[in-house]
Amino acid sequence: MPGKVHLALVAALTVGAAGLAFAGTAQAMLGQPAAEAIIRNVDGASVGSLRIEHRDSGTPRITVAVRGLPAGYHGFHIHTTGICDPRSTDPNTGSPFFSAGGHFNLGTGSHPDHSGDLPPLLVGADGTGSASFLTDRFRAKQLLDPDGSAVIIHARPDNQANIPDRYRGADDKPGPDADSLKTGDAGARLACGVIKNR
Repeated sequence: MPGKVHLALVAALTVGAAGLAFAGTAQAMLGQPAAEAIIRNVDGASVGSLRIEHRDSGTPRITVAVRGLPAGYHGFHIHTTGICDPRSTDPNTGSPFFSAGGHFNLGTGSHPDHSGDLPPLLVGADGTGSASFLTDRFRAKQLLDPDGSAVIIHARPDNQANIPDRYRGADDKPGPDADSLKTGDAGARLACGVIKNR
């Protein structure tokens, strides 16, 4: 059964220095590294950050905050490779950050059951957005393998492969086609951040 993702939008996140010190000690005791990423657009400007912190149970909490992005819902995923090169473009679509590879996945499922499939990110009219949620789909150390991993924010919403009957699969029956089962039709890669040990 695919892991469950729990989502809670947050207005702000404030952590004191003592809290950070305690969190660092807890991470070391668990043997599970915390991780973070600075999320940048194609021009290299920072548009946000991602943090992965393990709770006492070992379940990761993902916290993201962004600014300067188009309003609306955006696909939001962990990708397989820790390289965010905006000059690396998808030969089929021209989308940047092709260097980050496909969706991170520890199993064999398709979208939206990839390990790296996260809840869509909502950005307000002022260009800012934030979210905090728990996931049991991976641990931070699994993202920090030799080739690393990256977080991608996409230009369009993620339809979670829950799409209208006008779409047709490979067998011409109503349902998600091959592209929807890979990406949720989230469109171009708008911003990218390499996930690193904190």
